Amino acid sequence: MKGVVNSKKRKEVHSVLRRTTPYVILLILPLLVAGCRLGYVLQAANGQYEILSESVPLEEGLQSTSLTPDERRRLRLVPQIKKFGEEDLGLNETENYQAVYLKSDNPPIYTISASPKDRLTRVTWWFPIVGKMPYLGFFDLEKAKAEKEKLLKQDLDVIIGRAEAYSTLGWFKDPVTLNLIKGTELELVETIIHEMTHTTLYVKGQGEFNEGLALLIGKMGALSFFEKNYGHDHPFTLEARKSIQDERIFSPFLKSVLERLEQLYDSSLTYSDTLKEREKIFAGSLKDFRHLEKKLQTGRFIPFGSRKLNNAYLMAIALYHRHFSLFEAVYRENGSDVRKTIIFLQGLSDNQDDLLVQMQKWLEERGARTS
Repeated sequence: MKGVVNSKKRKEVHSVLRRTTPYVILLILPLLVAGCRLGYVLQAANGQYEILSESVPLEEGLQSTSLTPDERRRLRLVPQIKKFGEEDLGLNETENYQAVYLKSDNPPIYTISASPKDRLTRVTWWFPIVGKMPYLGFFDLEKAKAEKEKLLKQDLDVIIGRAEAYSTLGWFKDPVTLNLIKGTELELVETIIHEMTHTTLYVKGQGEFNEGLALLIGKMGALSFFEKNYGHDHPFTLEARKSIQDERIFSPFLKSVLERLEQLYDSSLTYSDTLKEREKIFAGSLKDFRHLEKKLQTGRFIPFGSRKLNNAYLMAIALYHRHFSLFEAVYRENGSDVRKTIIFLQGLSDNQDDLLVQMQKWLEERGARTS
C-alpha cells in the first residue's frame, strides 16, 4: 500500500502482496504459562500498548493538521464502513475503529513466516485461545530480522512480511492506523470488513479458513458497500469488481504452482536434487505469471512477479488466496449473501473439523462446482 514503509525499510521487507493479518495480542500471563519466550511477549505487549495509548478518537483525529483532505475524507468514511459491516453484513458489533493512530504511517506489524525447503508446510507457533498460528508478529523490524536469522540457521525458507492491519479478536479496542488512511478507499473498506470478519468468526488453529473467509467477505462486502453508497458505475465500485476478478485469475494460478511443487516434494528425489528442481518450477512460474499479469486489471498481484520465490513466500500467499474459488462457491450456494454465508459456516464450524474439507464435501453433495 502507499506510504506504509519508509524508503530504507521498504528495501528490507518483502511485501506478501497486499494483505492483512489477524495478529492476535494475548494477555502476558497466559503466554508465559504456555512457555512462550519472554522477549517476544514483551515486545508484543509494548507495541500494542504504544498504539492504544497514542490513539485518539476519530473526531480528534479529523482535526489533525497533518492529514491531507483525501486522508481526512477516508477517515470520515470509517464509521460508515463499520456501520455497514454490522447492519448490512451481519458482522459483530465491537468498539473497534472508534479511534485512530496517527503517530506513524509504517505498517503496524511485521510478520515472520517460515517453511521447510522441501515441503509445502508452514512452521507454526502455538498460543492459548487461538491455537497454532502460521506466523509471528513483531512491532519492531529489527526484532523481526533477528528472528528471521534464527530461523534461517535451521535451513528454512523465511520471509518478513508486512501486515497493513490486524485484529485482536476483541481483546482490545483496535484503532484505525494511518497507513490505511493513506491508502485507497477500496483498500480501506476491504481491510476494515476483513478484520471485522475475524471478530465474527474465527476458528482456532485453522489459519487458511480464517484468512480465506476474511478475504472473501472483505472483497464481496466492499463491492456491496460501494454499490449501495456510490452506485454501480462509480469508479470505486468498478475498482472493487476488478479486484474480485483479479482474485479469480490469480488464485487458480497460485494453486497450480503449489500443485506442481507438491508433486515434486512427494517424489523420491534426494534433498539436493529436489532443491535444484524446485528452482526450475519457481523460474517457470514467474515466466507464466508474466503472461498472466497482462489479464490483471489492478496492481495488487504485481509484487508476485518482482521477487525470488521460496516456499515460505508461497505459503504465506496461499494462506489468503489459495482457496478463493472454494469460498466463492460456498458464497454463491448461500445466495451470494454475506450474512447467510457466515451463519452457514458458523454452523459448520461447531465440530472443529477441518473446515476446508467440510466445505468441499458440502459442495460436492450439492453438486456445486468451484470455478
